[in-house]
Amino acid sequence: MVKVLGSVAILLIVLARTVLSYDRPGTRKNLVIHPSNEDDPTSPDQVHISLVGPDKMRISWITQGSIMPSVVYGTVSGKYESSANGTSSTYHYLLIYRSGQIHDVVIGPLKPNTVYYYKCGGPNSTQEFSFRTPPSKFPIKFAVSGDLGTSEWTKSTLEHVSKWDHDVFILPGDLSYANSYQPLWDTFGRLVQPLASQRPWMVTHGNHELEKIPILHHHPFTAYNQRWRMPFEESGSTSNLYYSFNVYGVHIIMLGSYTDFEPGSEQYQWLENNLKKIDRKTTPWVVAVVHAPWYNSNEAHQGEKESVKMKESMETLLYKARVDLVFAGHVHAYERFSRVYQDKFDKCGPVYINIGDGGNLEGLARKYKDPNLEISMFREANFGHGQLVVENATHAHWEWQRNDDEVSVQKDSVWLTSLLADSSCKI
Repeated sequence: MVKVLGSVAILLIVLARTVLSYDRPGTRKNLVIHPSNEDDPTSPDQVHISLVGPDKMRISWITQGSIMPSVVYGTVSGKYESSANGTSSTYHYLLIYRSGQIHDVVIGPLKPNTVYYYKCGGPNSTQEFSFRTPPSKFPIKFAVSGDLGTSEWTKSTLEHVSKWDHDVFILPGDLSYANSYQPLWDTFGRLVQPLASQRPWMVTHGNHELEKIPILHHHPFTAYNQRWRMPFEESGSTSNLYYSFNVYGVHIIMLGSYTDFEPGSEQYQWLENNLKKIDRKTTPWVVAVVHAPWYNSNEAHQGEKESVKMKESMETLLYKARVDLVFAGHVHAYERFSRVYQDKFDKCGPVYINIGDGGNLEGLARKYKDPNLEISMFREANFGHGQLVVENATHAHWEWQRNDDEVSVQKDSVWLTSLLADSSCKI
């Protein structure tokens, strides 16, 4: 079995490398992280949390053995006054991999800006975790980074993020870079657990989550949908691949670049309805997240359908709804654009930010178009993460932190005014 796994891994890596069309230097080796307690099949592994509605949290984790999917929790360490039960599932990939037991439990209602202590699997579990719920007033702090992977650069990015006291982490696709080699999903879950068990991680998918192989595996997003369940039903979506959620004062729309997005598609119709229902008095800020960028002056990933056609289909919807910001990944570099609509500066358009710089094994996309586009305000091929602080209903501060020689360095920052505050941009 080990030889078979090794052969499959080599084949998948070779196939992945054949689709690269540009150099990505500056790589660091991938990490291998084993379970912290391999002798106990009921020990919680790969713990992460995500928001569900206005006052609930989903706790997700994996065990190697079967257990009752339950969580006990409370606001005092060691004292668990509440409990909830959930569901368990597993999945197979090809004929050589079967996941552990994947558990999902939704807990709540929870108080805002409150630390909760919890145990996965009941009060007799050996490990206690904790998280803090987002506040119910400004400021709200979001950490943002895409295309993470499981490399030493990823670890560096996560260490820098951990030093900033944020409320929610947003990931614009390409999580583990397993590329069908499923044990990398387990390494990714263990790598992010220290952060993802303490703050909600809200993610969307990228091309590396597809994992569809002709003849061998027909169903896309198998691992992603099983391991990273997001609150899609709560926003009226029928798919885990696109959804929306609110954090005080901010409505965030997570779109799917690699599922149908043409006019008339389920995602398109859902987006139309979602945008119509936004109450700007409650959420004066609106943010969208995709994987494949709609604006990009890097030489990487030019002309791809998921960028060009999705932009053609949905850009006007976002523009008319006065979306403030659009985050994207995919390109392994950082770039910030001005407010844009239909390839030109437009003061009523969104600010587009590409931040696929989390640290993946493939390295950086170093080549940019020359001369630069007038609408591109800052660009740099380096690993890092972003910090969005929504200060109030009208102003927010964006900052990009570069991972430079193991130290997080501020390289780009800008103050943003919400489109709601601009009387000439009223809907």
